[in-house]
Amino acid sequence: MRAGRGDRGAPADRHVGPDFVIDPRAERAGVEDHCGVLAIAAKQPVAPLIYFALRALQHRGQESAGIAVHAPEGGVRAMRGMGLVHEVFTEQALRDLPGEAGIGHVRYATTGQSRIDNSQPVIASCALGDVALGHNGDIVNATPLRATLERSGQGMITQTDTEVLVRLFAAELTAHQSVERALRRVAARVNGAYCLAVLVEGTVIAIRDPLGIKPLVLGELPNGGGFVAASETVALDTLGAQFVRDVKPGEAVVLTPEAVTSLTIGAANRPAHCMFEWVYFARPDSIIEGREVYATRLEIGRRLAKEAPVDADVVVPIPDSGRTHALGYAQVSGVPLAEGLIKNRYVGRTFIMPDQQMRDLHVRIKLNAIPSIIRGKRVVLIDDSVIRGTTMKRIVDHVRHAGAREVHVRIGCPPVVAPCYLGIDMKSRLQFIANGRTTAEIAEVIGADTLHYLSIEGLVECIGMAKDDLCLGCITAEYPVEIPGERYRFQRTLPIEQPPAGLDPR
Repeated sequence: MRAGRGDRGAPADRHVGPDFVIDPRAERAGVEDHCGVLAIAAKQPVAPLIYFALRALQHRGQESAGIAVHAPEGGVRAMRGMGLVHEVFTEQALRDLPGEAGIGHVRYATTGQSRIDNSQPVIASCALGDVALGHNGDIVNATPLRATLERSGQGMITQTDTEVLVRLFAAELTAHQSVERALRRVAARVNGAYCLAVLVEGTVIAIRDPLGIKPLVLGELPNGGGFVAASETVALDTLGAQFVRDVKPGEAVVLTPEAVTSLTIGAANRPAHCMFEWVYFARPDSIIEGREVYATRLEIGRRLAKEAPVDADVVVPIPDSGRTHALGYAQVSGVPLAEGLIKNRYVGRTFIMPDQQMRDLHVRIKLNAIPSIIRGKRVVLIDDSVIRGTTMKRIVDHVRHAGAREVHVRIGCPPVVAPCYLGIDMKSRLQFIANGRTTAEIAEVIGADTLHYLSIEGLVECIGMAKDDLCLGCITAEYPVEIPGERYRFQRTLPIEQPPAGLDPR
């Protein structure tokens, strides 16, 4: 079989046959999103289609990109590399990935460091052939599952929970010789968030966890050319594919060029869709669970204006994520909207300098104020969220330096006070500026005259879903899955300090 030798310890910068990895950059600019997955079965070579679809999903991960295809001669061919999609794949590289079934992935590290051997898809072998897997999400019980695999003799190569998933799946396939049964057994063992793109020899499968925490959509290629599943509808739009439906929570869809087969692999009482998809993660032109992201963000801005009006002269978005929120705020408040901050989109990672002068330069190279918009004005700064507060403090300082008379900060998300264990790189309460501080205290820390966050009730109403159908763990400290030491969202009596009984420690 032609397998992913790069996942089995081959040097990161060597060509090792049909599966090879490249590392064009040692460092990238800091990233803020999670991952994107794609699965496709078509009546033509799929590598070019995957390439363009991954470029549409680039906002979900900028650290690495990968493609795996079922080769015409059998087995899996794969290529992965550090960097953006267009940096990793050349025309020749795509020609070297022939095949009409395949998967793709763009990565942002939530478990495992940002390095080539942790990039995806990850490949393992089983009795049915090679298995390639790409993952969006986090597995809460990955550590005990990894320990179980190691005790059984599995040699783990990477640091990721994705390798845990692919090796579990390969082991179940070997034991049961059934894709459907293997999927159900893996789903019964893992706890957490996952959308998966899986390639088992020539079979392409897309899988969504029983809570539907991460988005996953199904589409049909033009002229009956095949089927595709992707993290967001923008990937379908890029391929000219017709949106069919959202993949259901707890569903696996098996794709062929002619048809889609649906398998139920798990069930939950109700979903727990990640609210951050609508607030920030997804592209504004995506549609998630029937709700347009742009319209939701516009409504968030309108609700902010109702909850936190202020006498001001200009509304200024923090680009790019604050733009739609700011437009909604301006529409309701009547305060004019202006692009007072311009973003430099060509800035990579900058050196971290210890003194204040260098920190100021770090901000100004990425954002620059337009003095005529800001000087002498009472400015309302709008952004989608505040996590650590360090960047917001520097932006407020920068706006004041540009001559603002007052700076009022409005945030389109409630305060983030608790870790995310389900796909966002926010793992410690110590990093959250809102943890243990009042809103007035946070305003003082960031240097704003006033600060207001959107209320939880306002956020839920803007998204337009029942509160119990959303994952709000990072703003409520109550989670849709049981996490040791944390409060389950339907838990009523167990103190938060005590881990739920019977759970494996992480």
